[in-house]
Amino acid sequence: MKTLHLLAVCAALVLIVSEAPGQDAATGEARYAETCINCHGKAGKGMASFPSIVGRDADYIADRLMQYRAREMVGPNSAIMMSWAEKLSDEEIADLAAYISATFQ
Repeated sequence: MKTLHLLAVCAALVLIVSEAPGQDAATGEARYAETCINCHGKAGKGMASFPSIVGRDADYIADRLMQYRAREMVGPNSAIMMSWAEKLSDEEIADLAAYISATFQ
């Protein structure tokens, strides 16, 4: 009986985690097309002085966007990124990170 109860609790936790807000690549794609594509390009390879984001995992993208949102200097384009990132919610950051890491491998 305890095993069955434990399995039910584990199943419920899996459902809760899988339905957590953010990490919606489709929503991230729309946001990317709206703003990020202008500097990072259609293939995420970057344009001019803007860096490639190809091969970056979701944690890296999310961490970097949170740093920009916190107004931390990360590189030469930090001021530009800060102005965009400060508008992003945690959910939007998670969505963008999911899209970028899944698409630009």
